[in-house]
Amino acid sequence: MSLALWTCAAVGDSFTTRDAASPAEEWPAEALAAVSCLALLAARRHPRAALVVIAVATVTTTALDYVLTPLLLAPLMAGLYRLSAGTDDKTTHTYGFTTVAAVVATVVINDHSDFDVGGPILWLLLPLALGRGARLRNAYLEAVQARAEHAEQTREEEARLRVAEERLRIARDLHDVVAHHLALAKVQAGAAEHFMPTRPEKTRKILADLTGTTTSALRELKSAVGLLREASDSDAAPLEPAPGLDRLPELITACEAVGITVTVTTRGEPRPLSPGVDLTAFRILQEALTNVTKHAPTEIAHIQLAYSTDRLVITVANDGTTAPVTPGSTRGRSFGLMGMRERAHSVGGELQAGPQPEGGFTVTTALPLYPHVPEQERTP
Repeated sequence: MSLALWTCAAVGDSFTTRDAASPAEEWPAEALAAVSCLALLAARRHPRAALVVIAVATVTTTALDYVLTPLLLAPLMAGLYRLSAGTDDKTTHTYGFTTVAAVVATVVINDHSDFDVGGPILWLLLPLALGRGARLRNAYLEAVQARAEHAEQTREEEARLRVAEERLRIARDLHDVVAHHLALAKVQAGAAEHFMPTRPEKTRKILADLTGTTTSALRELKSAVGLLREASDSDAAPLEPAPGLDRLPELITACEAVGITVTVTTRGEPRPLSPGVDLTAFRILQEALTNVTKHAPTEIAHIQLAYSTDRLVITVANDGTTAPVTPGSTRGRSFGLMGMRERAHSVGGELQAGPQPEGGFTVTTALPLYPHVPEQERTP
């Protein structure tokens, strides 16, 4: 490129105007053009210094009575383009306009004819405009690439987050299923052992209920573990609808099978729940009743479902004195309460749990009818 520009400058120094005398020698212009072309080799890394050298060479050429033509200005135009494309607007204006002004002033002072300076000005301003356009285009392409990379990283992070959330959800489901059904099975097995010598009929009924409990546990475990299998896996269990409040009678029946009497009170007009809130409500009720079965020294539990225009308040309470605190029971109840709080918060609700002043234990959760959508998910 530098050789082509030097050839243009060498050809351009031979042109003169009609009224101007041609310089005696052409080699000074050719030598200055060679200096300009050599400076262009460093214009990409040092555009300011290269432009200063080229501008001095061009002004010197103009002062030697060579007529400025587009061919003679080719090295300077290339230097102005490199400056405008490789620096900011402030640097381009300072160095570029100063160079143009110096060249035009030299032409005006040195020209003996009525030479029009409009042509050189336009030829020198053109590479400044083209260079700025190239710089803005490169900046736009870099911004697009940066946004694409950021979007790719965001998708990967979002995918990892969703995987972690799904694992946590499956872990909570497994905990609820295992804790609830195993607690019932333990109580039923203990009751069967107790009544076997004296009340065989009662024992047979308890064992039948135990069979139903274990069958239900296996069904829910298959449903939960089936989410981890591929859809094309022939051994995968068929997916079942997620449980909701429509299965509350089944949950109450299971508790009554181990001697826990559950009363249900509904306040307000029952309203439809979203699938996520419906599942959360069922799991919280399941865990709360499991805690009553394992920890509360009472055989009565009260459930209250209070519907309002925008939320459902669930209260599970048991009467009697609070269960004695042992290390094992405290740890189990803490994990259960932690899981219930996580479930409530996941749909934008809240949960409170603790002993009552008059005795017993109460779990209260307020759930929105529809799950809360985070702000970042609502924005496109």
